[in-house]
Amino acid sequence: MVMKSVMKGRPLWLAGISYSLLLLQSCMLAFAILDPVDFLALQWIRKSLDDMPGSNYFASWDFTSDPCNFAGVYCDGDKVLALNLGDPRAGSPGLTGRLDPAVGKLSALAEFTVVPGRIMGALPQTLSQCKNLHFLALSRNFISGEIPATLGQLRGLQTLDLSYNQLTGSIPWPVGALPALSNVILGHNRLSGSVPPFASQTLTRLDLKHNDLSGSLSPTSFPPSIQYLSLSWNRLAGPVDRLLTGLNRLNYLDLSLNQFTGSIPGNLFSFPITNLQLQRNLFSGPVQPVDQVTISTVDVSFNRLSGQISPMLASVQNLYLNNNRFTGQVPGSFVDRLMDASIQTLYLQHNFLTGMEINPTAAIPLSSSLCLQYNCMVPPVQTPCPLKAGKQKTRPTTQCVEWKG
Repeated sequence: MVMKSVMKGRPLWLAGISYSLLLLQSCMLAFAILDPVDFLALQWIRKSLDDMPGSNYFASWDFTSDPCNFAGVYCDGDKVLALNLGDPRAGSPGLTGRLDPAVGKLSALAEFTVVPGRIMGALPQTLSQCKNLHFLALSRNFISGEIPATLGQLRGLQTLDLSYNQLTGSIPWPVGALPALSNVILGHNRLSGSVPPFASQTLTRLDLKHNDLSGSLSPTSFPPSIQYLSLSWNRLAGPVDRLLTGLNRLNYLDLSLNQFTGSIPGNLFSFPITNLQLQRNLFSGPVQPVDQVTISTVDVSFNRLSGQISPMLASVQNLYLNNNRFTGQVPGSFVDRLMDASIQTLYLQHNFLTGMEINPTAAIPLSSSLCLQYNCMVPPVQTPCPLKAGKQKTRPTTQCVEWKG
């Protein structure tokens, strides 16, 4: 009957083309129909979330139209492939509400992100049902509760970013065991307990800063592929020299504000690091780089480091050695680089140094900052120091005699 109506009043060849176009159109309409399970899942997700004042993200979510045309919804055939909730433009208000467990029904979901906002409640346990998920980023909201251990079932997960939330509990060991992880960003939460070993040999970024993690790290806690490692503002303890020796691809390292002990390995200063933050720990012993240091910023202040200052550190632009137990003379190479403005910051205060051969009338370049006070010497030049350095110019003689003895 369809063929007859199409052919009526038209040449046979034209009727054939028209019929083919009708078939093609009907096929296209069929492919545009979203899987009913995905359709219902999107409805539940929408019901649990709202735009914050000033946000208009959900304006396009009209379920009488094709959900694959909704803002942030990307489909492949009849399945939702990616879900990016919220207006991604900088400064845009985010969403409020909770993440509905129905997200686990999106069986083909490979990417799930939420813009910063006021989403509360726990992470849905059902996320583990999204077996194709490789990118999960839900940072800067108010998500609470524990990280589901079932996320360890997402064997293809590459990026996990849950930073700047209110997550508690420990980092599940099954998450650390995921084989494809490349980026793990869990900083600025309330996570506690020990750090699990991370097994992925493609892991390049690990950011766990500003939590309440404790315990020690083993020499095999992290793979040698890591390039960015931040563990600052935790309560981690114990030696890390054997661990750090094997991480020779590091270009950023921040272990500050912990309770790490033991020595700082000399070869660490030869890694391609641009910023080395080891301050406010319990590191001890000498600092002995094996070669001239090319790292632009090195901060090892507020530790228990001792011995003489290595001339290999004179090539560092911003060097913080203050509040340690260094002794002896400051190498002359520091004076040379300070005077030609190659050194921007040289903080040596609160040590046990006995001298620095610099002309008392020398004019320190305005672009350079030098602090020498509270050592076992009268500072040869008067330079402004940070307020936290105190007002005493020289360490009491009794302390210097006791330390020398």
